[in-house]
Amino acid sequence: MSKKIKIGVLGAGHLGKIHLRILKSSERFELVGFYDQSQEIAKAVEKEFGYKAFSDLESLIKKVDVVDVVTPTLTHSEMATKSLNNGKHVFIEKPITNTIDEANALVSLANKNQLLGMVGHVERFNPAFLAAQDAITNPKFIETHRLAEFNPRGTDVSVVLDLMIHDIDVVLSVVDSAVKEVHASGVSVISQTPDIANARIVFENGCVANLTASRISMKNMRKSRFFQKDAYVSVDFLDKKVEVVQMHDVPDKPDDFAMILQNAEGKKKQIIFNNPTVDQGNAIQMELEHFADAIEQQFTPNISLLNGTEALKVAHAILNCF
Repeated sequence: MSKKIKIGVLGAGHLGKIHLRILKSSERFELVGFYDQSQEIAKAVEKEFGYKAFSDLESLIKKVDVVDVVTPTLTHSEMATKSLNNGKHVFIEKPITNTIDEANALVSLANKNQLLGMVGHVERFNPAFLAAQDAITNPKFIETHRLAEFNPRGTDVSVVLDLMIHDIDVVLSVVDSAVKEVHASGVSVISQTPDIANARIVFENGCVANLTASRISMKNMRKSRFFQKDAYVSVDFLDKKVEVVQMHDVPDKPDDFAMILQNAEGKKKQIIFNNPTVDQGNAIQMELEHFADAIEQQFTPNISLLNGTEALKVAHAILNCF
């Protein structure tokens, strides 16, 4: 096996601790340590888990090959810029940055310094989505619901950048077309920024995506449905389930139990139900290992800084509708 890649984590909050735990036991990365702006938090995490805390950001960056940015969104640009300026590859939790200008600057800086960057849109590595990908070929209508119970963590940004950005990225990854127009509405109920939002994204190829996100729901839900010619694909990101319903031409001698429909024109179709096997796996671990592959084999990761920027542009187009 190749030599482990040295990595440092910036941010030791809820998600930062998850990254630290995964990286500590990783066979691909060597966890050098972490930095958190709160020395109180840093000392507490170091004492409880044994990860090495660095009191100085620059000293940690200089000791690693990769910087894993898991700080609040508003600091992503600053942290990633320092890392790239020091010649380090960067993994940045979603969203890539707070503003489009900041994201564009990171893309330019990474290209200039010939460094790789990846954005943590973790749902792309969700086992259910991976199991459904082959069935999603040319969707024409997409509907997503991402509902969460209220949690003060994450309210530094709107529900669009906090939750809906996941589905924006997923939608952009399966629709092979440019965005034509965006319509949206959002309401601030508890926070200073929108807590519930609905967006309608229209693509140049005619595909329409209807996205709903809420962080003030009574229950959690993360479901997406993809409709295309002769097929319907349902993905439950939360319960890791996939359902594929496909319409096939009726065979000459259909099975006695075959479900057959006939439309108004008299054309018959057979309905085939399929529940693809969903492999178990840790999506965060898989995305980090994918980045390790990209670094070792020198290829662009499947959620590049440019991909993260495109998702952010759509998110801001939605925000501009409010």
